[in-house]
Parts: sequence; C-alpha cells; structure tokens
Amino acid sequence: MKTKEANRELEFKINKLRQKMIDTAKIRGFNHPDTIKCSQELDNILYKYQVSKR
Repeated sequence: MKTKEANRELEFKINKLRQKMIDTAKIRGFNHPDTIKCSQELDNILYKYQVSKR
C-alpha cells in the first residue's frame, strides 16, 4: 500500500516537473540552463519511478 502512495506522489512530481520544463523551454528555449536543470531533475524522478515499478 505504501508503494502505491509513493508511486502516486512520484507521478504527481513527474507531471508537475514535465509541465514546468515545457513552460520554461517555451519561454527561455531548449538550451537554457533552467530548462536543462528541469530536464535533469525529471530524469532523476523518472529513474526513481522506474526502479520502484520493478
């Protein structure tokens, strides 16, 4: 049960960060350091999510 709750929390963070990355890229560009930072944070959260699904 705790794992499902943790996965839901990760899914929420993934969606929130994905939208932030898209918005940042639209405003500042794909190669802006803020966009890249969001992308890296998203990668880390996606990795944690995939590990939790194993």
